Amino acid sequence: MRYTFVNKLLLFPLYFTLKFRHYLFDKGILKSRKFDVPIISIGNISVGGTGKTPHTEFLIRELLPKYKVAVLSRGYGRKTRGFRIVEIDNKVSEVGDEPLQMKKKFSDIIIAVCEKRVKGVEALLALPEEQRPTVILLDDGFQHRWISPSTNIVLIDFSLPLETEYLFPIGKLRDLPEQIQRADIIIVTKCPDEISLEARFEWERRLRLNSRQRMLFSNISYGEPESIFQGADRRYIYSRFAILITAIANPRPLIYHLLSDYKIIAKMSFRDHHNFTSSEVSRINKLAAKWPKAVIYTTEKDAQRLMSKNKLSENVKSRIFYIPIKVSIINKPEAGISFI
Repeated sequence: MRYTFVNKLLLFPLYFTLKFRHYLFDKGILKSRKFDVPIISIGNISVGGTGKTPHTEFLIRELLPKYKVAVLSRGYGRKTRGFRIVEIDNKVSEVGDEPLQMKKKFSDIIIAVCEKRVKGVEALLALPEEQRPTVILLDDGFQHRWISPSTNIVLIDFSLPLETEYLFPIGKLRDLPEQIQRADIIIVTKCPDEISLEARFEWERRLRLNSRQRMLFSNISYGEPESIFQGADRRYIYSRFAILITAIANPRPLIYHLLSDYKIIAKMSFRDHHNFTSSEVSRINKLAAKWPKAVIYTTEKDAQRLMSKNKLSENVKSRIFYIPIKVSIINKPEAGISFI
């Protein structure tokens, strides 16, 4: 992306801060810490919506047969501080929505949260030997340069034109596009099911990748709806009408998926990680009462927050489901992929 003089002037404080911070790390003035255990960082340069959590879950599945995997997250949105190992019965306010989602899906591995990642890694490596991980996944770690990972993975949304995009808050970028050069693996996410060889080469040309970097392409698939509350009536899944409740960065793919089977008669959309208020829960109850035959859908991440809302009506609890998603690599080589 090329910044004009006007763009630089408008974005100068953030642009300068990012440029100067990276300079300090690149020159070794600020030190990045290396650890003896492999650390795989999964991050992006845009503001949400690239699919970090499902890609982290993909990596867990890939690595579990050979390694003792742990995930370290900041635990965005939690009200606690410091290092904490996530338990299945934790609340979102204690550990964050995404770590809790992963723990419920992978109950046998360590999911931990710590706002200071270096201390978090140190705490994981201080665990007893039988619990100590042999590989650590650093969730949303690309901008956290205090740690030098063994593998840096950057996710880029297929629909995001980096060449014409701007830094936040004018645009969707949270970091300078030139920082992609630090990545070992670039994954273009949310792709169509098939990508031609010419299209792949075009992506490599646009991103100006060097010879040591690898590019992969992934897409998402949706699973069968899962109930959030016990006793939900699955017959509602066969309704022709749906109410959609989301608090994620980019709900469009889910909307397109639902439109093939439903008419979406009402939507409630909020910013990523939004904590639903009492008035919003009341609005959900009223929408359910207004449309008594409609199924109510949300995302797996939002489900973690909604299940703690005790003011949801029994009517809503019987009709609300989440749609799980799963990542697949489109151009996965026959010999597999080495992430370490």
